[in-house]
Amino acid sequence: MDLCTSKPGCCVLGVLYCGHISTVVFPQTHSLQDMRQQTAITAKVFIQRDYSSGTMCQFQTKFPSELENRIDKQQFEETVRALNNMYAEAEKLGSQSYIEGCLACLTAYTVFLCMETHYEKVLKKIAKYIQEQNDKIYAPRGLLLTDPIERGLRVVEITIFEDRSLTR
Repeated sequence: MDLCTSKPGCCVLGVLYCGHISTVVFPQTHSLQDMRQQTAITAKVFIQRDYSSGTMCQFQTKFPSELENRIDKQQFEETVRALNNMYAEAEKLGSQSYIEGCLACLTAYTVFLCMETHYEKVLKKIAKYIQEQNDKIYAPRGLLLTDPIERGLRVVEITIFEDRSLTR
């Protein structure tokens, strides 16, 4: 479906990930077939897990060369550091996690039918952060950041889109 914005000559491509739709703006086309011809996935960049501090979930902040002309190095590192901090927050053991565990044992884990765990709340916060980063920073540069939960928390995937009409 062709969803045109108020800007003449532009078209919004909805990209579904993690249950949310992110928008990527490309030159206006008139059919889905034209849209496929206009845009292409040119590469995928994978940011690997960093096991230097053990098995806690954190990703490498090394800037991939494939993104050099697409995004600022500091912006990329800030995004990965923020993700690492949020995953550390999700995994930290505190009084809330202890109480959740006690309630789970006392209720034969049925408490989780009516309440979210601290970990689930932080995962939602991470999904929202990734959505915001895609909307504000990555999508305007032809990039799409994929939630690591969709890749089993093994990698952060960044898809690089190219507008084919600009290369002709």
